[in-house]
Amino acid sequence: MLVGALATALRGNLSPVGSDTPVARVRRGDLNLRIFANGELSAQHTAVFIAPPIGGGSLQITHLLRTGSPVKTGDVIFEFDPSEQQYKLEQNRSDLLQAEQEIAKANADADVQTAQDKSALLKAKFDVRRAELDVSKNELLSSIDAKKNDLALSEAKRALQQLETDIQSHAASNQAGIAVAREKHNKAELAMKQAQQNIESMRVHSTIDGLVVVEKNTSASQIFFDGMTIPEYREGDQAQPGSVIARVLDPAGMELTAKVGEVERGNLQIGQLAEVHLDALPGVTFHGKIKTAGGAASQFFWESNHTFDVTLGITDSDSRLRPGFSAQVIFLGNPRKDVLYLPRSAIFKKDDKPIVYVRSGSGFEPREVKISLETEGRVAVEGLKEGTEVALVSPETRTKKSASSGGPDAIGGGSTP
Repeated sequence: MLVGALATALRGNLSPVGSDTPVARVRRGDLNLRIFANGELSAQHTAVFIAPPIGGGSLQITHLLRTGSPVKTGDVIFEFDPSEQQYKLEQNRSDLLQAEQEIAKANADADVQTAQDKSALLKAKFDVRRAELDVSKNELLSSIDAKKNDLALSEAKRALQQLETDIQSHAASNQAGIAVAREKHNKAELAMKQAQQNIESMRVHSTIDGLVVVEKNTSASQIFFDGMTIPEYREGDQAQPGSVIARVLDPAGMELTAKVGEVERGNLQIGQLAEVHLDALPGVTFHGKIKTAGGAASQFFWESNHTFDVTLGITDSDSRLRPGFSAQVIFLGNPRKDVLYLPRSAIFKKDDKPIVYVRSGSGFEPREVKISLETEGRVAVEGLKEGTEVALVSPETRTKKSASSGGPDAIGGGSTP
């Protein structure tokens, strides 16, 4: 009823037929849904490899695979000059041997000191015992001799007490000397292990199977300008610790991201197939399947239409695929059988509703239609009969003298006030 009511309301607004008004007929047939878009390849699975974080300045690359080289897990991608770390390793090994000798000497000195202390302690105890025996004879001696014996006993006991204190001090000193020597040994051993680890880290191995992509050496020049070509890292270049030197990409997990318009987005579904043609590999057709179709639109300020990101998984595995390759994508939708269709240029909008201008006698009559499917060039419509002639340009617009009158335009171009 809505279509009929609109048609009745518009019937009085009949536009005359111009001799140069292009027309098209409603046709019946099959529509193959093919949506065209541009995109760019990216790798789904990527491993990043950096120069080892070793202090002491830049590192020199002595071996580096080229971009595109295939590698297996465990293969060496690049390595650096280990000379400095090897020198540190030898130096630390020498320090370790010296520390071992110091430990041996400290232990030997401690043993000698302990033996001397035992001998001195035995003598001091003997002196005390002898003095005690002399004191026991004091009753038979004169007072002067007795006094001498008492003094001798006191001196022997004092000497014994002092010796026992010295022995404890000697033991603590010996243990401290041994501990210092052991600390030097541990420090040298740790430094040697660190140097060994640094040498091993100079050889960087791949953690996945894939293709090598060497990064740009941004430190090769201190001056940058628009259009400047930055070279990749090469053997002999200096690299700072922590710099990204290369990546390994899994070519079996390539994805392609394309942007499609609002109309095309409605005709895409997860799992839908697509053909991919790469500019870098002309004549080769790759195949993909839609993994995600963005639900949110993106739009730059200079664009008039919204676009949506669509991600394809590339189902073909090819070692020639590289991230960054530009591509033309053809999304293959399910064909519609036995439908009535028109060129997209025959559809206009009035009050945000799709209409066509149907030939009626000496003019064109606006009539609302229902769109069931849109492709890049054709539109499946309902509400018209096969063979009906419709205008490809707005007759109302063509009869107006001023462009500001706001006649109806084709879909996407405007609407009738």
